[in-house]
Amino acid sequence: MDNTRTQDTFSQLSQEKILRIMNMVKNKEVSIEGALHLAQKEVYTEKDSQDLLTGSQFNFIIYKYKHYRWQKRILQIDFNTRTIFNIEKGIIKKQFPFSQVKACEDTERRRFSIVFHGRQDYELEAVSLDDKRKIIYLLRRVLQSNSYKRPVESCSGRPAEWDVIHEGLLDLQQNTFASTEWVKYLVQLREGELTLYCIGLGGKSRTTDPGANTINLSGGDVSVSKENGCSTFSVQTKDHNYLFRIPFTVQNSRPEDVGKLQNEWVSLLERYCQLGQGASPPQEGSQGCTSPEGDYEEFIVPLNEQKEETLPFGIHKSVWGSRDPCKKKIDVSRLCEQFQIQDAAVFSGNEPSVNQHIMLDRKVAHNFNIFLKSFRIKPSELKEKLYIIHEESGGLTDEQITALRRYMPTAKDAERYQSFKGSCSELHVVDQFMLEMCKIPHLGQRLDLLLTVRELPESMRDLEPLINQKIQASKQLQSSQKFVAVLEYILAIGNHLNEKAGKEVARGFRLSSLAKLPLLRGKERTFTLLHALVEQILLHEPDLATFSQELTEFEAVPDASMKGLSAEVDGM
Repeated sequence: MDNTRTQDTFSQLSQEKILRIMNMVKNKEVSIEGALHLAQKEVYTEKDSQDLLTGSQFNFIIYKYKHYRWQKRILQIDFNTRTIFNIEKGIIKKQFPFSQVKACEDTERRRFSIVFHGRQDYELEAVSLDDKRKIIYLLRRVLQSNSYKRPVESCSGRPAEWDVIHEGLLDLQQNTFASTEWVKYLVQLREGELTLYCIGLGGKSRTTDPGANTINLSGGDVSVSKENGCSTFSVQTKDHNYLFRIPFTVQNSRPEDVGKLQNEWVSLLERYCQLGQGASPPQEGSQGCTSPEGDYEEFIVPLNEQKEETLPFGIHKSVWGSRDPCKKKIDVSRLCEQFQIQDAAVFSGNEPSVNQHIMLDRKVAHNFNIFLKSFRIKPSELKEKLYIIHEESGGLTDEQITALRRYMPTAKDAERYQSFKGSCSELHVVDQFMLEMCKIPHLGQRLDLLLTVRELPESMRDLEPLINQKIQASKQLQSSQKFVAVLEYILAIGNHLNEKAGKEVARGFRLSSLAKLPLLRGKERTFTLLHALVEQILLHEPDLATFSQELTEFEAVPDASMKGLSAEVDGM
């Protein structure tokens, strides 16, 4: 272990936190390496608190899964307006008030989901693990501000800590194609969620990411159950089954102590899962959910195994009930020519056995293998391809770069593959590529740089005319004397109302205040301050009523907004 790195990490913690971690080492609850992971987790959490709570508006480049492909977007979390925005090329596509956010689900690698009340979930992917950690941290703050037990607080000051109800060290079972292993986690229970911080594999040294995985307990579809024996229990969600084990330590050396801890975790989790079920409103409009990339059903069904009674109910009453599916003749050779799976260049010999062990996580390996079927590059050629900037010069395509970033080996993957001592040719093609990727220094940065070099000029070409148009519109607005006269009427009306209310006379106001004019109503509910403004202008200077006709630039690109364009530039 690097002593300098260890000292630097612990020097950033309070004496109370250092003492707590050292006591865990003393009681043999964690190894020395595990203690370092815990310290890193505390440092990262503190860093997020300091960095992310000094601002009030945050922009992140993300990829949103839609129409079977990942589309680039800007995700803006705005604590001023308490709104989350989905922005594409300067245009605000969707906006969701904080109150509509139901939960945040942390999934594998850089993917996560935002769960909303009354609409379909957002399945998203961050451009880096660091961005994902920050986004989830901010979304947790959004959920905290939504909590009915706590007052709504601004993000400009430090919010009260989201209380940890219960915490402890637990082993979590993780399965690969080759083996099953228990990984040690610091598990924290908060209202509505269970947060998992990986601190290593058993007693072995692990260099793991200090980020956290989060299990949402408030969705109403989570259950908890005890497993065989007194040390294990499981948490089941709609997509995953998490099997936990009470680790053997000096403090938990007797079966009755282990059973007591098991009962404590299970009862607390059951309680907060039930609270989530009781508090969650019914979700509407959630039909037509999409599945993650690569998880597709096979289209071809073996007809000889299909039985009439297995057909969906109602079929015989529809138009298909009187149709013979074999009646139409088709050109089979043409179909085979177009759609038959081609042998990829990576397979130099026979297709690997279906039962061949793969070291990678099952789901990731499945999706990565689908991608590799069309990736006509050998593992040994990958490093050389990264030195070629442009696709037309023989480099990777944008889609290939994006996919490789998606399947970047994690720190845990890297340790697993670097410890492999056998021959590369013995491995499944998935493992061959992962092993090669682990050998390439700074692979993530190289892929990010390649994609940036490709995308930045195109992004600038897309945004430049929109930005120039907004500049022209701003200049036109600034030089409009009629617009200034309208502002003077608004100021006069506002000062008159303030004077009657015993307030001081204002010398001006912000342009953002214009949006409030239709919100202030008079005695007649249909009569607002905006109506009063129009009434005064028509009475005294009717020529001013047509001032908007002079502002022709505002109609040129009506959808693009300064807010959206600012978010795009900030993301770049």
